[in-house]
Amino acid sequence: MTGPGPDAAELEAILKVASRVPDHGKLAPWRFLVIEGEARERIGATIAAAFRADEPEAAPDRVETERRRLARAPLVVAVVSTARPHVKIPEWEQVLSAGAVCMNLVVAANLLGFATSWLTEWYAFDRRVLEALGLSAEEELAGFIHIGRAAEVPPDRPRPDLAHIVTRL
Repeated sequence: MTGPGPDAAELEAILKVASRVPDHGKLAPWRFLVIEGEARERIGATIAAAFRADEPEAAPDRVETERRRLARAPLVVAVVSTARPHVKIPEWEQVLSAGAVCMNLVVAANLLGFATSWLTEWYAFDRRVLEALGLSAEEELAGFIHIGRAAEVPPDRPRPDLAHIVTRL
C-alpha cells in the first residue's frame, strides 16, 4: 500500500462507523490503537526483536521483513478485544463484537476509497509485542487493519462454493 492514508477527519469517520456494531449490554468490549508515522517503526523494532529472540539464526533480510510489518501501509489501526467475564453477556458475544468492529472498519475505509488489509500474523498473539502495545494480560488483538492506497489491484482469492456452505432448512 502507498499513501496518503486517511486524514484526521476521514479517520474519525472510519472509527465512528467501525464502532457502530452489535454490542449486547453496551460494554464496548474493544478499543482502538492508531499506529502511524514513527510509531510504525518503533513497534516494528519490537516485533523484530521478538522475532530475533525466537529465531537467533534468522537472516538479516528476514529480520528486516519483520521490522517492516507495520510499515506496509501509512496507517494501521489495531483493534483490541477487551472481552471479560460478565454476569449476562457471554465473552463469546463480546469477541464477536470486536470482530464486527474490524469488519466495519474495513468496509468504512473501503467506502472512502482506501485499500485495507485485516491481518493477524504471529505478532498479534505474541505477549511481548502485545505488552509493548499496552495490552493487559486479559486483552487480545482482534486484528491489525492496514489502511492506505492500493499500489496495484490485488487478485481476488478463491471463495467457497455456496453449494458447500449453505444449508436450507
